[in-house]
Amino acid sequence: MTNPPLLGEFGRIARFFKPLAAGFAGARGLRDDAAVFAVPEGRELVVTTDATVAGVHFFPDDDPGDIAAKLLRTNLSDLAAMGAEPLAYTLVTALPRGVGEEWLAGFAAGLGADQARFGIGLAGGDSVSTGGPITLSVTAFGLVPAGQALPRWGGRVGDRLFVTGSIGDAALGLQVALGKLDIPDETTRAHLLRRLRRPDPRSGIGPRLIGVASGALDVSDGLVADLGHLCEESGCAAVIEAERVPLSEAARGAIDGDAARLALALTGGDDYELLFSAPETARAALADLARESGVPITEIGVLTEGPPGAVTVLDGQGVPLDLPRRGWDHF
Repeated sequence: MTNPPLLGEFGRIARFFKPLAAGFAGARGLRDDAAVFAVPEGRELVVTTDATVAGVHFFPDDDPGDIAAKLLRTNLSDLAAMGAEPLAYTLVTALPRGVGEEWLAGFAAGLGADQARFGIGLAGGDSVSTGGPITLSVTAFGLVPAGQALPRWGGRVGDRLFVTGSIGDAALGLQVALGKLDIPDETTRAHLLRRLRRPDPRSGIGPRLIGVASGALDVSDGLVADLGHLCEESGCAAVIEAERVPLSEAARGAIDGDAARLALALTGGDDYELLFSAPETARAALADLARESGVPITEIGVLTEGPPGAVTVLDGQGVPLDLPRRGWDHF
């Protein structure tokens, strides 16, 4: 019995990626060198790119469906932070020759499931081989009303600070995956690992923050670090209260009063929640949005006068926490 012939580049595209492009007319069935699509009148195109590398952003033996989901969702989170609705994306895969069709099938299935969930389609891309680790990149396109994309630099002194969902699950989940954090309760472990591997981009909330939020971004490098970025661009400082930062039940159980684990939750990153500033008068509108969306929106602090980018985190007694770092830095 002989093994079936391996698919070449175009065979892989036809089997695994053409089906993902079928629902987006601008992809032209992946039969041309580029996609073609128009931007509706009164809208602007928002473009973002994120890459992910085995051994840096994910474990080489992670489930390919999880890898695909996180790759797409991190880009969707960037769109949400700008107030944009998902439209399409392109994909670049740089794969070692040993990556087989079973891996590709799982990866494509992960993309397909999330395309259906978030209403986005594949517009094209490229596929190459590499002698290095698996390297993947997505460029995502979204639509926003003209002139209304949410900026990082719109925060003003006195604006309140809000965050969606919960913070710290992914950072704690990474420690579980690395074997550095022992969590006996399987439900807690599963929740933390799921939030690491499949974050929840707030695609339904971002567009509804237009006209409400003054400045916004998503939490990828860590709550404190990303708040620092918003403050730098807005020319102000910030004070947040650690006890007001929303933690899931699983995260609270994992932290269990440990100061180092709390610091990790505040600075570890990979949350992909929305962090934004808004005037005090927006509280009622945000409470309505949280209720309608089913996603908590929590006030955690305020923008203040001070050195641009400075972030102070207070404990329950109003004493500043001495954090060992602000967040993730690739370099």
